[in-house]
Amino acid sequence: MSSTDPDQRWRDPHPQDEAGSETSGPGPRPKDAAKAVGRGMTATARGVRRAGRFAMTTARRAADAQGAAESGLNRLLEMHAFNTAGDAAVAISLAGSLFFSMPGTGGESSRSHVALFLGLTMLPFAIVAPLLGPFLDRFAHGRRWAIGATMGIRAFLCWILADAITSESLAMFPAALGVLVMSKAYGVTRAAAVPRLIPAGFTLVKTNGRVSMSGMVGVAVSAPLAGLCAVLGPDWVLRYATLLFIVATVLAIRLPAQVDSSHGEGTLAFTGREGHADEDTQPLTRRGRPARPRVRIPAAVAFALRANCAPKWLYGFLLMFMSFLLQEHPLPGWKPTLLLGIVAGGAGAGNFLGVVAASLLRRIKPQITVTVVLLVDAAAAAVCALFYGVLTLALIGLVAGAGQALAKFSLDSTIQRDVPERVQTSAFARSDTTLQLAWVVGGFVGIALPLNARLGLWVAFAVLAAWAVYVLASPRPQVSVDRA
Repeated sequence: MSSTDPDQRWRDPHPQDEAGSETSGPGPRPKDAAKAVGRGMTATARGVRRAGRFAMTTARRAADAQGAAESGLNRLLEMHAFNTAGDAAVAISLAGSLFFSMPGTGGESSRSHVALFLGLTMLPFAIVAPLLGPFLDRFAHGRRWAIGATMGIRAFLCWILADAITSESLAMFPAALGVLVMSKAYGVTRAAAVPRLIPAGFTLVKTNGRVSMSGMVGVAVSAPLAGLCAVLGPDWVLRYATLLFIVATVLAIRLPAQVDSSHGEGTLAFTGREGHADEDTQPLTRRGRPARPRVRIPAAVAFALRANCAPKWLYGFLLMFMSFLLQEHPLPGWKPTLLLGIVAGGAGAGNFLGVVAASLLRRIKPQITVTVVLLVDAAAAAVCALFYGVLTLALIGLVAGAGQALAKFSLDSTIQRDVPERVQTSAFARSDTTLQLAWVVGGFVGIALPLNARLGLWVAFAVLAAWAVYVLASPRPQVSVDRA
């Protein structure tokens, strides 16, 4: 190489040997390429770390807003986000391994398998009502540990379930059932703890809405990560859920001390003719111990619970009926999957709007809210039956999603307001069981009906209208629960 500059070889990107051929061929040298890849990975990791830090800072600022930091609600919001993130991971894992891997791809076989699945979903709730509700009431002075126990048990069961699914062991069925039961147990214990952490100027409905909003954030963040883990297998999704529940366990134990406070327990007055049972004047049993008094749920709670059955029924009905109807008889020019996505998207959007409304609006009167939801659901079914099409399908999905969210918030706030705290977990457990039963009954009706769109929607309208007349016109019976 003829050059007067001795450093030419160092500046030439493609140095040549004495014969004139390139020593490294065209393109960058391997060492330079490796360095470039390393710099790119470092920059990506730095960007992900900054984005994660920004997301965490933003989430923490949102959780602390509007007095939530002073009341201690922010800690509950963080814990609930991890809880729902773990539940979402478990659902993704079970959906791909247990429930939806059953034989049968369509027709009557598929409908019978779905009906079997609906029956199995009732089992956890049937267990929660008579057993876990009164049992959890006994932990009124140790709610943090009771909530933490539901997290820790789920972490252990998820780890067991991961190995059981890999080895196809029969242990996966009781482990999956235990996870579902503990998830419902968490729901009733958390609902009983919320009234002690209400920020100044907040209502119960708005507080419950904030809690549900944090859960939606947890699902939104966790679901993509669980999906990535699912590429490796459902067992890795469950190991990821185990980690989430371990963090949630620690956060549960670190909840504010007022969650365990006994101040004000058993002093809430009942409405109407009902009064608070005085333990000093209770009758004695044969062994000389105070008999367990019967505490009656106030009329407002009974009314809200009956009204909530309608939107839950409609939600279960639409899910099952539309899933089979749109597969077999889609609208002309529309693909079944797209139509199902429209209905499901409308329901999801409605649920989100219901949560946002509950978390932002200052005043929502529970009794008026459940009444409006009951009537609007019936009207939406009639409109969809009369003008069956894509727009009305989206409309009824939107109404069903928003209605069930707002009605449930109203019911929870009514229980938290009117039911004595010593039996609130029992009240929540029994109300959740009733609503789950309404959802399953709606699903069974949707499976059993002929796949005729207008027939099914008119049946839905008839059921909702008849239930609305019953709820609004009948006297309000007093429902009783045992006091723990």
